[in-house]
Amino acid sequence: MSMTGGVLMAASALAGAAASPLRHLPGTTAPAHTVAFALSGSGDEPPVTVPRDPAREAARRELAKRMYHENDPGLLQRALDAFWEWLGRLLARAASATPGGSLGLLVVVLCVIAVLAALWWRLGTPRRTPAPAAPLFDEVPRTAAAHRSAAEAHAAQGHWTQAVQERMRAIVRSLEERALLDLRPGRTADEAAAEAGRALPGQADGLRAAARLFDDVTYGGRTADQQAYRRVALLDDALERARPAEPSGIAGAAGDGGTG
Repeated sequence: MSMTGGVLMAASALAGAAASPLRHLPGTTAPAHTVAFALSGSGDEPPVTVPRDPAREAARRELAKRMYHENDPGLLQRALDAFWEWLGRLLARAASATPGGSLGLLVVVLCVIAVLAALWWRLGTPRRTPAPAAPLFDEVPRTAAAHRSAAEAHAAQGHWTQAVQERMRAIVRSLEERALLDLRPGRTADEAAAEAGRALPGQADGLRAAARLFDDVTYGGRTADQQAYRRVALLDDALERARPAEPSGIAGAAGDGGTG
């Protein structure tokens, strides 16, 4: 046997003899690797014999101290991070399920936005269901001129909703003063427009539109603007110049008298 081989065999024997006591140390419950760590220290230092579980608990308590968490994000930031993470996962799943991946998902989103914009433009602002129509006038009767003055005062201040209401009241009161409508308490704007439309058929469409606008701003929660008020004011001026249609019987009699 060579010198080198003998040295290697002796080193192996010593290593086995050192490992055997570590696996069978009597009178201790510490794991073998803990005791081995203790024995590896120098003879001048006390051995470290803390088992694994207490060491882990001590590390957890140490890391829980405030000094290690001074730069942690706040509650709001953590909530936002969680939301964006959830949104990212959601978009990723949607993109994987959409033909064309992310580009296909973008096309779908743009199509939905375009449809919603078209509906908004076509139908206008959503409005609440109007309440049952209430009487057009309040308890204190006023003349058409008084309602027109109130309407102009509201318009001068930019209060277009109140201006539309007062101008519609001026229209109906003017028709009553001209005997084109009978004086009837509790009449609604729709009823007044329907009755006045029969007396003035050329203005029937404008009267119905004005009554609908009055109901929308009074009971439907909508707001009027300057253009809406101008339409009602122009209708009021046109009605002042309009003449009621003659009954067909009277027109026929006048025609027979002229030819006889």
